Amino acid sequence: MDFENLISYIVSSELQLTIMPLKAVFIAIFLFFFLALVFFIFKTDWLRFRFLEDIFQFFTYRPYGIKRLIKPWSKILKKINTGKESEYKLAVIEADSMVDEMLKKSGYSGKDLKEKLQQAGLMAFINKEELLGAHKIRQELVSNPDYQLDLGQARKILDIYEKALINLGLL
Repeated sequence: MDFENLISYIVSSELQLTIMPLKAVFIAIFLFFFLALVFFIFKTDWLRFRFLEDIFQFFTYRPYGIKRLIKPWSKILKKINTGKESEYKLAVIEADSMVDEMLKKSGYSGKDLKEKLQQAGLMAFINKEELLGAHKIRQELVSNPDYQLDLGQARKILDIYEKALINLGLL
């Protein structure tokens, strides 16, 4: 079979009719996988984290997801303005938990904030000693319900936690 005969056989309607069902099957398989790919890209967070995160960080000069931290932090700060000692204590406990959680998400391991800070080393935090002192007060608040916490002390502790969050690049 020479080249011209091969070409004429390929374009012949006889061969086209024989492979038509095969074409239909392959087109259906292609459409199924294409639609599945589009569905999973938009249904999962992959697209958002892969592309939108970089775009957001480029234009805002802030880490992606920062809005999720600003709202709880502002709630913590509002508790200071209530004038109730119980709210001061709760604000300090929540701020400590927030910093602890952010350290955990940053890859530091340990059972509490103190261990995570020790693992972080000296260079990770400018105010490491202050942060350890604030954590010690938080531990005292949890273990001793009669511990007295005034507004000035609560604001100072929250400033320490705020510095730590800023140091982590989260506020």
